[in-house]
Amino acid sequence: MRRREFITLLGGATFSFAASGQPVPVRSIGFLHAGSPEPNANFVSEFRKGLSETDHVEGRDFSIEFRWAAGRDDRLPELVADLIDKKVALIAAPGSTQAALAAKAATSTTPIVFAVAADPVANGLVSSFNHPSGNATGIFFISPNLAAKRLGLLRELLPNVTSFAALVTRHGPLTKTSLQDLEAGAAQLSLKVEILRADTPAEIDAAFAKVAERNAALLISPDALFTDWRAQVVALATRHAVPTVYPIREYTEIGGLMSYGANAVDAKLSKPGQ
Repeated sequence: MRRREFITLLGGATFSFAASGQPVPVRSIGFLHAGSPEPNANFVSEFRKGLSETDHVEGRDFSIEFRWAAGRDDRLPELVADLIDKKVALIAAPGSTQAALAAKAATSTTPIVFAVAADPVANGLVSSFNHPSGNATGIFFISPNLAAKRLGLLRELLPNVTSFAALVTRHGPLTKTSLQDLEAGAAQLSLKVEILRADTPAEIDAAFAKVAERNAALLISPDALFTDWRAQVVALATRHAVPTVYPIREYTEIGGLMSYGANAVDAKLSKPGQ
């Protein structure tokens, strides 16, 4: 589903009563994300651009209530409760699985539109792919299931490298699936991959230092936390001369070596369904 199709769904969910020709009150869209606004500015810009393509004008037809957890998942229930109290017409949780789950846990009536990389059926966002039921719908893109492919590309690019590592978060919603796929890919290639875990900038620093000591190549997990901190991640890869493969192109746009995965702007903000 391309951007126009997603925004049509989003616009229809919010403004379906506009076709009557009657004056339409300004409705609010709740935008909920586990990350921070600065690293996601380009995604927000595309979100607004997509809405404008449906001839809905921000400020005239709708407003957007932004809520950012800034890496604090424990704040998400409070933020979504605030959006519900403000009676938003729907909650958009593009590119943030944690935000989508928090919204789903908080309301069974407010419509939720998500774009996630974690399996929405396994995580309880929807009952099935064909019949999501309930108040949530969206797009699922399979970034965690591409870990083996990323490892293969890294191996192909660096045939003489014998040491590989993967950087993941400890409890992120994508970690388990990413590691399962990576383990299968490593076995097929007869490679051993060291798993490093980080949830803070200091731990990311320490992980890169360890990878550099081992002269290893590195895979970055498709976790929103690392996407938010991608400037630090790419800078460390450059400083330590660590060959690194990333899950989305936003890393390569600021100097990363290579990426393999869905177009993050298209998948996160242009499709219903991190």
